[in-house]
Amino acid sequence: MGIGLSAQGVNMNRLPGWDKHSYGYHGDDGHSFCSSGTGQPYGPTFTTGDVIGCCVNLINNTCFYTKNGHSLGIAFTDLPSNLYPTVGLQTPGEIVDANFGQQPFVFDIEDYMREWRAKIQSTIKRFPIGDRLGEWQAMLQNMVSSYLVHHGYCSTATAFARVTDTTIQEEQTSIKNRQRIQKLVLAGRVGEAIEATQQLYPGLLEHNPNLLFMLKCRQFVEMVNGTDSEVRCFSARSPRSQDSYPGSPSLSPRHGSSNSHIHSTGADSPTCSNGVVSTKSKQSHSKYPTLSSSSSSSSSSSPSSVNYSESNSTDSTKSQQHSSTSNQETSDSEMEMEAEHYPNGVLENSSSRIMNGTYKHEEILQTDESSMEDNCPQRQLCGGNHAATERMIQFGRELQMLSEQLCREYGKNTIHKKMLQDAFSLLAYSDPWNCPVGQQLDPIQREPVCAALNSAILESQNLPKQPPLMLALGQASECLRLMARVGLGSCSFARVDDYLH
Repeated sequence: MGIGLSAQGVNMNRLPGWDKHSYGYHGDDGHSFCSSGTGQPYGPTFTTGDVIGCCVNLINNTCFYTKNGHSLGIAFTDLPSNLYPTVGLQTPGEIVDANFGQQPFVFDIEDYMREWRAKIQSTIKRFPIGDRLGEWQAMLQNMVSSYLVHHGYCSTATAFARVTDTTIQEEQTSIKNRQRIQKLVLAGRVGEAIEATQQLYPGLLEHNPNLLFMLKCRQFVEMVNGTDSEVRCFSARSPRSQDSYPGSPSLSPRHGSSNSHIHSTGADSPTCSNGVVSTKSKQSHSKYPTLSSSSSSSSSSSPSSVNYSESNSTDSTKSQQHSSTSNQETSDSEMEMEAEHYPNGVLENSSSRIMNGTYKHEEILQTDESSMEDNCPQRQLCGGNHAATERMIQFGRELQMLSEQLCREYGKNTIHKKMLQDAFSLLAYSDPWNCPVGQQLDPIQREPVCAALNSAILESQNLPKQPPLMLALGQASECLRLMARVGLGSCSFARVDDYLH
């Protein structure tokens, strides 16, 4: 019996090792055969009951055998690629039981892999840097700094720049504006995010029709979800409940002097601000069909900044006092996404569910008892509000008009068609959250939209749309993938993730 490796096309009527591109270890004499009929002494003989292992090392292109869990040493070197495991039976009645990993190996292959993983990682760590250490260190610090700025970690980026003596290329006001827009998208308030983007970065969405359409489709999904302000404003809320949404437009009459409410609607399509229906409309200057949404902006803010009022709409005195001090209350702690940021899922040791970029306590979306009561286990379309459902349907018609106009101007777009079909398909099911297209309602789906909008804003400011650190990591991952494709085994023990912790 012979156990070994063979290339494609080798004669299957002869034991492995006897022919060219064939390698074998034979049990009758314990010799190894390397593409030759003449064997070399290698190991002990083997017979019935023995467990023989054959291990190919793709890092150094060698092969060694094991007998009953013990290594016999390297048998072959400089092996070619694309070899296949081969067993040759010569005596009638011989039986073999092959194990390709479906059962634990007798030989401790995991310990052998750990040994080689340590060797590869040691080689990487010993890579010669020489006199360029300072230059490389400065480059890495700039990459980390730009990563923090890209994702809006303003305070962390400032502290890092102070310690490393690096320069932040973007102004803090701009970082905080991007951060505020990201928080709105991640909270499902896409309509408000669109309004804020149009106020802070005029012309950005109009010159990026694909991005605009993506945002509008996401806004429709959030309307189905009942989280977008377009439908949430129809839900009757107590004064205390309204106060739990400090980022929502204030209804206080005293706020009329300092806040301007923007309502852009379709034909005869009423909009609302925190439950108050308005029939007034404002002429839109966009060349695309207007998809109405309600928002509030402070007229005293600078063109590069927007402040969202945080007042109780039923207390006019309190609202007036807040109107004069709202800019002062917009502190860095309120802006910082990293201050109380939680990953997707459930916060440990807490009964509150923290989803995708939502924040507790002083953050823009504070959940109080009344809103928790509204969040019943039985979810309903648009929060179960009839007026909100009608508004969603009207918005869907306007979204269809936008799709048709983009098609006329730029030609057919299969991506747009797929997004629109998926979004509208939610209405075909009585329970959109548990349907074949229900994954759209998962808050994690907001993240790609948020990233696309953030990149577009940065690009409009002549800043990198992707942080250099992420580009470097992507390049390293792609290099490893290409190494694996050409058969460089060492890439198996050089995972990028191993160096990110």
